[in-house]
Amino acid sequence: MGRLTASEKKFYKDNGYILISNLFTEDELSRLSQEYDNLFQRKNQSKIESSWVGSDANFRESDSPYTVKGIQNLQMHHSVFGELLYHKKLLDALEDVMGTKNIMLHHTKAHYKPPEKGASYPMHQDYPYFPYKNDSMVAAFIHLDDSTPENGGLLVYPGSHLLGPLDDVGGRETTQFHYVDQNKFPIEKATPVVAKRGDVVIFSYLLVHGSTANLSTRPRRMLLVQYADAHDAPSGGEPGQPARGLVLRGVNLNRDATLAKRYED
Repeated sequence: MGRLTASEKKFYKDNGYILISNLFTEDELSRLSQEYDNLFQRKNQSKIESSWVGSDANFRESDSPYTVKGIQNLQMHHSVFGELLYHKKLLDALEDVMGTKNIMLHHTKAHYKPPEKGASYPMHQDYPYFPYKNDSMVAAFIHLDDSTPENGGLLVYPGSHLLGPLDDVGGRETTQFHYVDQNKFPIEKATPVVAKRGDVVIFSYLLVHGSTANLSTRPRRMLLVQYADAHDAPSGGEPGQPARGLVLRGVNLNRDATLAKRYED
């Protein structure tokens, strides 16, 4: 460990997230950006759209519903995304945040918010989608574009991870999305995370977070990787993706138990 300073580690502990710069070289960012664009061009766009449908704010009278394009299991599409999983500087930062040298993959995905039509997402926790016994899961949100509230950037409620799992309002109202009580956590009062191209936000899956609509002329491209302590175990939620449980650093001493749990889900 040692990528983050003591004050940075304390900031994460208190707030549930941290923004980190300068983990990637310009060459690495260019390769990721190019293969990200190539991947989305290859896919059938009409079949990879998703947007939260629980708010009129996602619609305009003169336009089609807002959307977010999404692709999962990136490492199955190009080797550059597989290389990303073993990126030393990123794993070093994750060690500091997670407090373990034993890090395993949960899943990868990419989201693309198109200019002027990028959907917002309500404030939510990732916990209901894939709970873990010891709540070790974190996400690394990798920005391929400068990101602000104007182009659909990330919003957070600092310290909300300390509240533990919250009431899953979305789980009761829809089978597609999970979200917390929007009156208790209004998106208008959330803290924007303003990020530059290449910046990484690491955050707990218990952190309440969401994002604004992209009303700007700029896209918002992101990659996201979610990790857990290799000695933690899923306790329900969505079925695992193909590479779930892949050890990216360290050792998994609970491999047999984790594998058994995967097939029970």
